[in-house]
This record gives sequence, C-alpha cells and structure tokens, in this order.
Amino acid sequence: LLKKVPENFLASTGFSVIRGKEDCARTDFIYWFLAQDSVVEHLQTIAEHSTSTYPSIRPADIERMTLNLPPLSEQRAIARILGTLDDKIELNRRMAKTLDEAVRALFKSWFTQSNQDLPAKVGSLAEYAWVNPESWSVTHRPANVAYVDLSSAKWGRIEKVEAYDWHDAPSRARRVLRLGDTIVGTVRPGNGSFALIGKEGMTGSTGFAVLRPREGFDAQFVWCAATSAENIERLGHLADGGAYPAVSPEAVAATPVVLADASTRREFSRITAPLVVEYLSRGDESRTLADMRDALLPKLISGEVRVADAEEALESVA
Repeated sequence: LLKKVPENFLASTGFSVIRGKEDCARTDFIYWFLAQDSVVEHLQTIAEHSTSTYPSIRPADIERMTLNLPPLSEQRAIARILGTLDDKIELNRRMAKTLDEAVRALFKSWFTQSNQDLPAKVGSLAEYAWVNPESWSVTHRPANVAYVDLSSAKWGRIEKVEAYDWHDAPSRARRVLRLGDTIVGTVRPGNGSFALIGKEGMTGSTGFAVLRPREGFDAQFVWCAATSAENIERLGHLADGGAYPAVSPEAVAATPVVLADASTRREFSRITAPLVVEYLSRGDESRTLADMRDALLPKLISGEVRVADAEEALESVA
C-alpha cells in the first residue's frame, strides 16, 4: 500500500491502482480507509482463500468493499490529520537515522582495526557485556508486562510495545530489559531485529540475546559493536536450523571487538551519549505518534471521532 508515488510512476500488473473520483472521493482519504487494520485483515482473508497459485486478491475484491464517504471537505481534513502524524513520524525516523549514523561513524573511527595506528588487540564483546543477565520466573515476575517481541524491533527501532497482564503474556516474555541494554534477535538475525533499550520497565522475548554493559558507560560501545552491519551479517551467516535459522546468545556475545582502555571508552561515551539520548527520544516520540495515528484512524473513518476533536488532539503534539 503506497500513499505517495512520483510523477510518471509505472506499477507492476501485480498492483491495483486506486484513484478517488473527483466529485465524491479523495484519493488520500481512500488510502487511509484501506490502511485500517480491519480492512487489511479482510483482504488478507480473501487472499488466503483464493484459488490462485499464490494468495492474492483481485481488483473486483476491492471494488466490492463499501465505505461511508463524508463530504469532500471532511475527507480532506481527515487525510490531513493522519498525514500530519505520518509526516512527524517520518521526520523523527530520518533524524534518528542521522544520529545513529553519526554515532556509528565515531565508533568506526575509534574502535575498528583498520583505523588503529598500531596493530590492535582484538577480543570479544563478552569482555564488556553480560548476556541474558536477568529473566522473570514464576516466583519473581511483574504483575504487568510491557512486551517487546522480535517483530517489534526493526533495525534499531522498537516500533511497538504490547501491554499484558502477566498471566496473559506470551510464554516467551521472559527477558528483563534495563536502560542501556542492547537486544539482538537470535532467530533469523539477518532480519535486523535489534534495538537499544532507552527506559526501564520493558520485557523482551527469549528470542533476543540481551547484552548488558558490565560498565554503565559502555552502553554506546556495546550497542555499536553488537549491531554493526558487519556483525549482523556475520550472525546471519552463522545462523542454522532449517525453517528457523538461529544463533546462540553466546554467538552474539562472541562479537569480535577491538580492545580499548576504560578512559578511551569513557570519552567515547561522553561524546556520543547526548546523540544517543536524542536518538532514543525520537524513537519514543515516533511510537507515541504512531499509537495516536492508529487509534484515530478507524474512529475518524467511521465518524466516531469528530474532526474538530482530532485536530485539538493534534495540536497537543504539534
């Protein structure tokens, strides 16, 4: 589902191109109607029951769908509200990417063997971090769980945190996550299920290797080493196991690193910590905005929430 395409854009015949009729429907409003979880699930169900070789939907399946169309002015306002939230999320992601790249560039210049004046001594990340240091148990566990699973962590971003009562939480919700931990997915590690934990109170899946710095100032060092493009590629090559290729947490802890003295690592932390704090803040704000957008979307489309009320809520995050 694409919201914006450039001029003279050519699409494969595997796409359905949908354009609102000017006298009654705006294309951007139709986009948001189709972006609703309920609509996506409806179309997925149709695809799963299709008789074609591959699960698919036909243009006729979309044409048969019904929706209530408010006046064009209201459609415009609804699309603007949701689009504004989307734009803020995208801006945060671009800023976070820039900050992340800056921190990684510094790490590479300070702590990679190719940038050392003399031959560097290489060790493993296990010398700087504990792996899976804490897990919840039946006798030691919280009443409520803020759960992060593998699908929620994408290339450094935690996109969703699910709230559960302990008794309803997934059985894999066991890893205790602390501020400054780095989590790296051990199942299909090449998929980039990794993130830096920016606050207390979250619980991770047992599908993560949790790396906790032995020294608090090493959070940025551990993060950069464990989740470098080269290391994620290394873990991807190491993964085995057929349908669910995986690596052990110990393989993540065995990440090779240039050994550096504490004073150098402290100085690296001093320089990069403000950048990482801003990086994490951008991620938190994006999750808040995404939650707001996802909550407003079906209510605005259905008319349950009035445009004026949504615009007031939008002003609070402007």
